[in-house]
Amino acid sequence: MEISALISLFSEFIGGLGLFLLGMKSMSDGMQAVAGASLRKMISVVTKNRLMALMMGILVTCVVQSSSITTVMTVGFVNSGLMTLQQAVGVIMGANIGTTITGWILVLQIGKYGLPLVGVSAFVFLFSKSDRWRYWGMALMGVGMVFFGLELMKDACAIIKENPNFEEWFHQFQANNYLGVLKCAMVGCLLTVFVQSSSATLGITISLAYQGVISYPTAAALVLGENVGTTVTAFFASLGATTAARRAAYFHIIFNLIGVFWITLIFAFYIRFIQWLLGGNVTEPTETSAGMTYPNTTAAIAATHSIFNIVNTILFFPFVPLLVRMLDHIVPAKDFKEKPHLTDLDIRMLDTPALAIQQSRNEIEKMGDGCEKMLNWLDDLRDQTEPNKALADRLKHREQVFDSVQDEVAAFVTNLLANTLPHSVADEARRQLSLADEYESVSDYLLSLDKFDRKLRRDGFRFTDRQRHDLGELNRHTADYLHAVNLALGKNNRNVLRETDALTKRIKVEIKNLRKTHLEDLSSGEIPPQVSVAFLAALNAYARVRDHIETIAETIAAER
Repeated sequence: MEISALISLFSEFIGGLGLFLLGMKSMSDGMQAVAGASLRKMISVVTKNRLMALMMGILVTCVVQSSSITTVMTVGFVNSGLMTLQQAVGVIMGANIGTTITGWILVLQIGKYGLPLVGVSAFVFLFSKSDRWRYWGMALMGVGMVFFGLELMKDACAIIKENPNFEEWFHQFQANNYLGVLKCAMVGCLLTVFVQSSSATLGITISLAYQGVISYPTAAALVLGENVGTTVTAFFASLGATTAARRAAYFHIIFNLIGVFWITLIFAFYIRFIQWLLGGNVTEPTETSAGMTYPNTTAAIAATHSIFNIVNTILFFPFVPLLVRMLDHIVPAKDFKEKPHLTDLDIRMLDTPALAIQQSRNEIEKMGDGCEKMLNWLDDLRDQTEPNKALADRLKHREQVFDSVQDEVAAFVTNLLANTLPHSVADEARRQLSLADEYESVSDYLLSLDKFDRKLRRDGFRFTDRQRHDLGELNRHTADYLHAVNLALGKNNRNVLRETDALTKRIKVEIKNLRKTHLEDLSSGEIPPQVSVAFLAALNAYARVRDHIETIAETIAAER
């Protein structure tokens, strides 16, 4: 009989837990897709203001439904230099508060409506033509799966009560003294590390407490341990990261460890306080067809989780600058530059596509600015009697850098496209692949232009004064065109083709006229063949640069 009960318990519980986790993932993906633009705005408002960072941590975690995703994302931002340690500390504290929203969602007594909610939402997700409605459907479908999965886990836990041996094993974990509290907290920590989701551990704890398999104090101690267990994800994410990123991960561990330490010292008082706050009827049983249950423990567990994290944040908040200085000593800076990649892209961002696509866009915009600088350097080098070697090397190095940057952007965006993405994000990702390729091609032609001039000089020739003047004018007009297109990229201006039409036509006509004038001048026989070949090659290179910039403009306008 016990083997049959064990099989039934295992199958129902694992099925419910799997459905619960899938629901959390669907809810997170759906909410991220719906709130993608808002997430990007949230990141942009993070300043050195700790309160703003704290609020952002709360809001982002409520949207993505995972403090692990938020903290890993924060470690990624610090690793790439886009966020300071002080900002990260605020976001991480906010994430600890934001993750408690899951408990309050589970307080809603809508378990029996979980399956109908899954069904209705699935129809919306499958048959809606609007992206926004589809992802709302996905999010609500996730909510339904969470509640249905929780119901399955509760039903599975009822089997434990029917078998004295199972129930006796669970009674080994009782938070009735300080050692028992620590033991339960350790179990909560290990369980969270094992399932890699504090929300799942919370669901398991609520299921056991609801059926009366464990007492409310035991459930509260388990939940406190979950706070420590969830820090492991950020710790693993920091391995191989920069010193600042490791400091952010270590703060997460220290913050939760100290918090759990002080709350366990006053655990008995804290439990009585929560019971008093909720009216004292936390452990009052309710008769159901399945036997006696304890529905009030769900709200008590959610309150235990929320109040602890809020109070812990309030206690830590004034000491953030001191903690940052302490982390500087705990994790000292290295003597060499810590940046394994040329870009600020970080694979930790891939769990939040709406933010990841913004990071890759930032790299594309940097490429555009770099091409503008190359045009200016090229103009200076051509006019110099003796070319500045340092400037020439910088131009060459920039082109080599762009080759590697394009590879990094392409790898990052390709990995991003492997995820389930909203159409808008997927389209933007494909556009970015094209933009990175076009900017890299522009840099190739700009380096070629310098090579033409250097080869002439090595052979004892130079462009004539008139040719240098004409190429200088063409270079400046090309720079104006590229600048206008770069501005349009930064502002996502879809009218860029119309607004830059005069600039691109001017360059096209200018190249045509210069080529015609040059061919007419050849009849005088005063221009050496080497100079003629180099000048025509330079005109062709500018024509190709113009073509690539025009393709960039077309990509921004979403016409290609």
